[in-house]
Amino acid sequence: MAEVVSKNGRKMSPVATRAVTPVKDATPKTVSLDARKQIRRAENEEYLKDKNVKAFLVAIAESEGGSYHAKYGYGWAPGFQSGKWTFTDETTHPGAGYGGKTTASGMYQITIATWREYAGKMGLTDFTPNTQDLIAVDILRTLGVIDKIKAGDIPGAMPKAATRWAALPEGPGKKNHYPPQPYAEYPKFLESYKSAGGTVK
Repeated sequence: MAEVVSKNGRKMSPVATRAVTPVKDATPKTVSLDARKQIRRAENEEYLKDKNVKAFLVAIAESEGGSYHAKYGYGWAPGFQSGKWTFTDETTHPGAGYGGKTTASGMYQITIATWREYAGKMGLTDFTPNTQDLIAVDILRTLGVIDKIKAGDIPGAMPKAATRWAALPEGPGKKNHYPPQPYAEYPKFLESYKSAGGTVK
């Protein structure tokens, strides 16, 4: 290799060069990512078939006063009961409710940020009842309590579940995680859960 000398007379070390292999097409990576989303969704669909998981979701919804087509906001309840603060377009998250103070919507008061995060993990783009159920299940999985719920360990699941839904108590004899937010007392929550077919170990 020829010697290289700079303008001021200093010898320069030659820089080795190498051929760069072109970056391969990213399709396999994309397919793998899509596969993971499909697997996550399929797993959550299976959780939805479990009677205790289904009952727990019902109890959450009853505690939160949820409906699949409710848009929340300050003073939402009277409007919701009259049908004023509802939505019919299920193709996407409906956005802010009355007063524009919150984007909490649907059966489990899912905010638009939560929808983007959890629906994205499953490749979902709509806001249908099934999507709302799947997101609620994925939240419970992320909290690490889904197996407790399946096993009927409801007291064990409540402390973490209460960190995501303000209307839930943290367990028997306990208040909610976010006072002074109104909440369902544990016996009431348990009654809703059992009425929906849930069992307690």
